[in-house]
Amino acid sequence: MSRINSQRKNCIDVFNAFLVSFATYAGIFEFPRIEATYDVPKKLISFSKCISCKDYNQWVHFYEDDYLFERIWRNPQKYLNILKRFNGVILPDFSLYRDMPLVMQLWNIYRSRAIGFWLQINGLKVIPNIRFGDKRTYRVCCDGIEKQCVIAVGTHGTLKHVHDREVFLNGFDEVVKKLRPTTIVVYGSAPDKYFKKYKDAGISIAQFDCEFATSHKEVV
Repeated sequence: MSRINSQRKNCIDVFNAFLVSFATYAGIFEFPRIEATYDVPKKLISFSKCISCKDYNQWVHFYEDDYLFERIWRNPQKYLNILKRFNGVILPDFSLYRDMPLVMQLWNIYRSRAIGFWLQINGLKVIPNIRFGDKRTYRVCCDGIEKQCVIAVGTHGTLKHVHDREVFLNGFDEVVKKLRPTTIVVYGSAPDKYFKKYKDAGISIAQFDCEFATSHKEVV
């Protein structure tokens, strides 16, 4: 028998339904809709470092290993007031691996959007992070994202190897075609060889070195 989770007496919200209590949904998989933003970060800080940081004039990102930010899914309320101190948040980058079952890839897109919607209704500025896995996710990964606004993408680990690069570039072409963003925030490298065509189309690229590249430069 089908039951309604939110109507159960003494219900424990095991799948964070409260995050999307007021959401509207898009696409066949019902990803929560994220309102457009046109703000572009000037400085980024990772979620794991923002917890103890006192420089709030920057945006929080989640381009780091999942275990470092899985806690925001387990207990979103605990981190709300911390995130509110900053200029805004780039939505969580839960991993999508091509050898993941499709349902897990979709679940991680959903989780990012659910947190994003909840942050927005709590007054935070958010930039949608676009993450896709295999080609089945290329189109659905844009569901619920407004066209002609600011989006973000992480490129660290996607451009080095031929097949990974091919999958990423093909998928991102689909994303840009569908969303026609005004600005793409890129965490990681954004070589002209691959991103110049977007610039030529009038899209601004706001590129930020990943922490690995930054620390390597410091060592050198």
